[in-house]
Amino acid sequence: MRKIFAVLIVVMIFASCAAGPNTQRDLSDARGETAGFFQGLWHGIILPVSFIISLFNQSVNVYEVFNNGGWYNFGFFLGVAIILGGG
Repeated sequence: MRKIFAVLIVVMIFASCAAGPNTQRDLSDARGETAGFFQGLWHGIILPVSFIISLFNQSVNVYEVFNNGGWYNFGFFLGVAIILGGG
């Protein structure tokens, strides 16, 4: 019984970390633009600086929600890997 309870707790913890849908995907921002691969790459590269600034300035975000989905995410991941990926 304890083993089942422990497994259930672990499953609930992992399920609570799942990302929700991006309802702003494929929508344009106020300027009519949608962020793509290269903007994702740039946002990933400047992530450390953007994160620190976002702690003190509410108008700065580290991730653009008005993006085209997979290509933006891939660029963002690649940019983060370039800067933070050790090795």
